[in-house]
Amino acid sequence: MKKIQISPSILAGDFSKLGYEIKRLEDGGADMIHVDVMDGHFVPNLTIGPPVIKSLRKYTKLPFDVHLMISPVHKYIKSFSEAGSDIITIHPEATKNIKDSIDLIKSFGKKVGLSLNPDTSIEVIDKYLKEINLVLVMTVYPGFGGQKFISKILNKIKNLKIIKDKKNLDFDIEVDGGINFENNKLVIEAGANILVSGTTIFKDNNGDIKKNIELLRS
Repeated sequence: MKKIQISPSILAGDFSKLGYEIKRLEDGGADMIHVDVMDGHFVPNLTIGPPVIKSLRKYTKLPFDVHLMISPVHKYIKSFSEAGSDIITIHPEATKNIKDSIDLIKSFGKKVGLSLNPDTSIEVIDKYLKEINLVLVMTVYPGFGGQKFISKILNKIKNLKIIKDKKNLDFDIEVDGGINFENNKLVIEAGANILVSGTTIFKDNNGDIKKNIELLRS
């Protein structure tokens, strides 16, 4: 089994001092930094763009795990790659040609992720699983932080792990949405090896980031 990794979402951090927040996450034992990019179109919220990612790049050597919730996504891949993203995850619904977008991300030397919304079936991305590095399973409807975990998505994580093992594939299974100390073990047992969490990491236990990361990983 792959080591459980924690990818804290800076969406829950203090946006007036994101560089400082990233350093806190690194010091607290984070494995990567999750960056939620929303366009107010594909999802009902606006966050940050390539200039912000570029400005934050100097604060850490941890991988930037960039989740693009934007449509059409293909034309922005170059900008986010050049800004300092290490992993670029897109939604299959947000591009006209999934294969072309996968190839474009790879052409910049970046790892590729495909994300599944709660209503998106594994079948939509099944034929691309051998070409990508990561599947991001959303356990909330994307757009806002702090939402409640949708427990029925556990079956999707389990089925994805079964497909992965059956076909002997090597992609990571990342889970994002309402991850806390009550459900972290459930998603790990289902097959996830990367957990995204924002509110729990920044707010629980009086904001003790190191403790919260260790608890989520255990």
